[in-house]
Amino acid sequence: MSGETEISGMPESLKDIKHIVLVLSGKGGVGKSSVTTQTALTLCLKGFRVGVLDIDLTGPSLPRMFGMEKRQVYQDSKGWKPVSVPSTSGGELKLMSLGFLLDDRGNSIVWRGPKKSAMIKQFIKDVDWGELDYLIIDTPPGTSDEHISIAEELRWAAPDGAIIVTTPQGVATADVRKEINFCRKVNFEVLGVVENMSGFICPYCAECTDIFSKGGGYQLATEFDVPFLGNIPIDPTFVEMIEKQTGYDKSLVDLYKDSGLYVIFSQIMEKVLSGEAGKVAIAEHPANSA
Repeated sequence: MSGETEISGMPESLKDIKHIVLVLSGKGGVGKSSVTTQTALTLCLKGFRVGVLDIDLTGPSLPRMFGMEKRQVYQDSKGWKPVSVPSTSGGELKLMSLGFLLDDRGNSIVWRGPKKSAMIKQFIKDVDWGELDYLIIDTPPGTSDEHISIAEELRWAAPDGAIIVTTPQGVATADVRKEINFCRKVNFEVLGVVENMSGFICPYCAECTDIFSKGGGYQLATEFDVPFLGNIPIDPTFVEMIEKQTGYDKSLVDLYKDSGLYVIFSQIMEKVLSGEAGKVAIAEHPANSA
């Protein structure tokens, strides 16, 4: 299995990854995995080589989100081999998740903290990603032992920072405050706050209705003096796209390119790529490569 370099402690598996971005939220049910999925799809469509690491151990939903639920992973002398997500548009996309190691996605994970920490350590150190522009890490909700383990394992990798996900309601933003404070305690740069479920887009008339109120994410970002990245509405067509991937001739990457949410998310990610959000997190854009 892959070890650590003797000089810096950087895990061998991360040495060819230019940028690492975490997706965090203090509360479950805010659509963190959806934001992770769309972050990865958007970066892939912009031509980047993207990896997604799903370490939400109690709810590893990304294999289903990407339509890769039936795929399997294997190991060789270099470590776990992530699953490649098909795409004819843009860059490359790879995925690793505990979900690939479960026989049935309905099985519950009943582990104590030390076993969860050991699995997180293995996922960070023992996945053979190869060369990536961005590694997006989907984390569990809250500020638990798993988060401390993540921070400890990434301390030598100097991650670019975290995208914080909330919904507009006060009950969600109250929990997200704890996540921002956690980031500051472990020296994770806050790249910005995304307000998810910010309105509902009617599939018939395209009108957006604020069913969960609006503005909580912006107020939170203002309160903590961190960038506000934007609002993401609920779009039933995206939900249908995720649920019925097997019924389409195109991959999820290619389908997402024609989604209205891609336009919104592209604007959000441009703020991150341009350095407007938190610490500058610019990888050399493929379009500018020689």
